[in-house]
Amino acid sequence: MFHVCEKWRYAALACLLALGATRGEAAPVVRNVLLLQSFDRGNLTLDFLTGSFRVELDRLAGSPVNVVQVVVGPTGFIGAPEQAVVDYIQATFADRPKPDLIVTLAGPAAVFARKHRRQLFPETPLLLAAADERYLRDAPAGENEATVSVRGDFPRLVDDILQVLPETRQVFMVMGSGELGRFWHRELENEFKRFDGRLAFIWSDDLSLPEILRRCATLPANSAIFFFTFGTDSAGAAYADERVLEELHATANAPLFGVQSVYMGYGVVGGTLMSLDTLARNSADVAIQILNGAPAGTIRFPPQSPGPSIFDWRELQRWGISESRLAAGSVVRYRGPSLWREYRGTVLSALGVLIVQSLLIVGLLYQRRARQRAEMASKRNLALAVDASRRETMSALTSSIGHELAQPFSSIIHNAQALQMMVAADRATPETIAEILSDIQTQGGRATQIIDRHRTMLRSRELDKKTIDLHAVINESMALVAHDMRARQVRTTVNLSPHPCLISGDQVLLQQVLVNLLINAMDAMAETPPARRQVAISTIVSAADVAVSVRDTGPGVPADLIAKLFTPFVTTKSHGLGIGLTIARTILEAHGGTIEARNNPEGGATFTLTLRRSERPEIMLRAVGGAA
Repeated sequence: MFHVCEKWRYAALACLLALGATRGEAAPVVRNVLLLQSFDRGNLTLDFLTGSFRVELDRLAGSPVNVVQVVVGPTGFIGAPEQAVVDYIQATFADRPKPDLIVTLAGPAAVFARKHRRQLFPETPLLLAAADERYLRDAPAGENEATVSVRGDFPRLVDDILQVLPETRQVFMVMGSGELGRFWHRELENEFKRFDGRLAFIWSDDLSLPEILRRCATLPANSAIFFFTFGTDSAGAAYADERVLEELHATANAPLFGVQSVYMGYGVVGGTLMSLDTLARNSADVAIQILNGAPAGTIRFPPQSPGPSIFDWRELQRWGISESRLAAGSVVRYRGPSLWREYRGTVLSALGVLIVQSLLIVGLLYQRRARQRAEMASKRNLALAVDASRRETMSALTSSIGHELAQPFSSIIHNAQALQMMVAADRATPETIAEILSDIQTQGGRATQIIDRHRTMLRSRELDKKTIDLHAVINESMALVAHDMRARQVRTTVNLSPHPCLISGDQVLLQQVLVNLLINAMDAMAETPPARRQVAISTIVSAADVAVSVRDTGPGVPADLIAKLFTPFVTTKSHGLGIGLTIARTILEAHGGTIEARNNPEGGATFTLTLRRSERPEIMLRAVGGAA
């Protein structure tokens, strides 16, 4: 029994060992990367590059990558001896697998790695990333080395400054006072010699940060500030680039320019900048190739140059720099919100509505113009029709005109003959002559009045509204047809309201309507016995309007015609054209009035005109004065 238990125990142990071995074989291989940093945190360029490089490395690797990061450069003027840093790195990997790849970021770390290559895992591939060519020019890449370098074109940024600010005469250089600042002072001073006589460069590596800020706040006109990097000032104090940029932006009285894309958004105007995103991606890509087995010495990557010019719209506005000065192809970022960008959909909708409204307005204006033309044509046609109707009416009153003129002319002739006889008989006294001449003058004035009345009726005219007395219009109309009524044995009855009957209208046109109605009434009673021929005219004045009725004792209007009596070419006369009443209605509508017809219960017909009442200003003033 004991032996059986032992057998089962050994079998279970063997299974556990087999499972452990299987799990160990399935575990992914972790690759180690030693990342040598040129400077501690605070350098915007290296901080951004480090973060972006590690993100890209993890994305491309497909398996875990362990990154051990060591800063090899000093902080301020104080730093550990280089050998101590080498010893620290060796000790770090003493009890763990050696790194599969060594990556340096920026020039100082590249110089350090090459200097101590024999002590820092000489068999491990070395990638010199983000190092300017100026750091690598003394020695070509070794067999186990790869480079992803940059070719900084700093004079080109000075050209950008002169492009946007052509009046610039001085450039203040901000680059710190540490090892990095001293290196770049020597390099740039030599490269900027082509600007001698055109620009003066002021170097700040012998100034503390407070002194630099004071100088930047009082720079002379036509100055610019070139921010390279900072790190350490002349007093040995270390400062983060972000803080230095913020304080420069707040105090400087001149535009601030920078060389790295990461400086955008920290107050720099812009210029030809190095794209750090592209540099980080390229460095991670080469690192993955080496980790996947590619020999480092066979990888050749061309140096990266600055990209297109990039500018901050906010800083262009702050310093009054027109975008027309920017080089072709320049990119402008951080534009302020605009109506179009923020509310494009709303703007397009509003434009669509405005376009539709504009089209509708144009259509309505076109229709209005067409309607106005039609109204003008209608008025002209109405004037012609009214004129024709008036001439027809006056033609019918020809005998009346002759009879009216005969009496004053006859009186004038008889008075003249009597005066001639008295003069011949020498019996004319001054009093008698004056009396006869006065009579002749009176009769001449009467004849003139008759002629003027008929001439006014015959004159062509358009609607001319004035304040008139409708009772006077009725009396004038009655005078025009008085002889014809006597000839036709028609008795008239006039019953006018005692109240003022003032309206706004055209006296001649309204007179034409009344004359037409009076003639129609006489024509309607042509078959009526003379004893029963009668026309009654009456007015009723209310607060708002006045009604004028013309009543006859004829046979009335046939029942089948009364509803369409005012339709053109409808008439009860054998010799009529059927346009008189149509014209009468048109004239009244032009006055804002109406006309209607009805048959009387006892026979005959009544035509009623209704017009709006008005008051003349002078009458109203007198009324107010009387009331006072």
